[in-house]
Amino acid sequence: MLRPAITALSTLLLVSPAAAEQTNAPAPTTPSKVKVETIAEGLANPWGLQFLPDGRALITEKPGTLRIVGKDGSKSDAIAGPPKVVDIDQGGLLDVRLAPNFATSGTIYLSYAEARDGNKNGTSVASAKLVLDGKGGKLDDVKVIFRQEPAYASGYHFGSRIVIANDGTLFVTLGERNFLRAESQNPANHIGKVVHINADGSPAANNPKLPGWAPEVWSIGHRNIQGAALDPATGELWTVEHGAKGGDELNTPKAGKNYGWPIITYGVDYSGAKIGEGKAKEGMEQAVYYWVPSIATSGLTFYTGDLFPEWKGNLFVGGLKATQLQRLVLKDGAVVAAEVLLKDEGDRIRDVRQGPDGALWLLTDDQDGKLLRLSPG
Repeated sequence: MLRPAITALSTLLLVSPAAAEQTNAPAPTTPSKVKVETIAEGLANPWGLQFLPDGRALITEKPGTLRIVGKDGSKSDAIAGPPKVVDIDQGGLLDVRLAPNFATSGTIYLSYAEARDGNKNGTSVASAKLVLDGKGGKLDDVKVIFRQEPAYASGYHFGSRIVIANDGTLFVTLGERNFLRAESQNPANHIGKVVHINADGSPAANNPKLPGWAPEVWSIGHRNIQGAALDPATGELWTVEHGAKGGDELNTPKAGKNYGWPIITYGVDYSGAKIGEGKAKEGMEQAVYYWVPSIATSGLTFYTGDLFPEWKGNLFVGGLKATQLQRLVLKDGAVVAAEVLLKDEGDRIRDVRQGPDGALWLLTDDQDGKLLRLSPG
């Protein structure tokens, strides 16, 4: 199914890395023109997208299913043997990534909401060997390599993006479970953190090693990061995280740094009540960029392809509540322009990835979710 995306009217925003507020600017002289193709439909709240070496898409569905979608939109049977997940509110089977040596090892990583003692749950990461066959395949040798601690009885804020660093280590984003927000400031646990681990789950060698910090913790003071990507030019980690009512953030989490939640934020509580102490505090990092009102950020990728040469080096962020895709133009580490795409499509964008064909591929968050392909219009 092929249809034009309505992008004639785009929004351009300017901001400096530590700006006190955003300021509007004129729309780009030449707005992006894209066409949107629906490759597949009928996906059950798809969450994570990863391309296989043969160009097919490996997709997680939140209720607990992992399947493969072909270039023609064909869907495989459910992959057998996934870890058991808790499908609750925002939790379920979440992100998926291939190990750097996937071609020889078949290893993949999955993040998901896992049941713990009693009615508690938490974000976990498992490794497994993906064995493909004509109908789909199966997972062998499933091992849990990391568990977020402490577990808590909540259906919210699991975080859960996985990023494979250039050295093969894993960054994993972990939410503050909604009701444990103050624990985001406690470096001894995994609540509201980015952790950095080896392929076996042990702490990465270059972690901060600060007094009182759990050895796997990379950065603290996060709310709920649902988008993460490496800058292909520098290897630097970038993330987008949900604010409350307003205050979604784009950050570059550094080792040993505190990103402020819930002490500082540009958002307010859903009741309208103030959160924390204000928008800035000594010893806490400012966001590179933030959104007020919130767009409910999810999914993040750098564009490096040739299909859209004018997009090279740009960041792309999905918006759930705001039903849009945003293109962020970077200069010297700051966002200098933001173009709103697909607003009139009405789809909640859960994940965004560059495909091997140079197109952008998106997952929409719905019980009848879609896999979309964006190419020049």
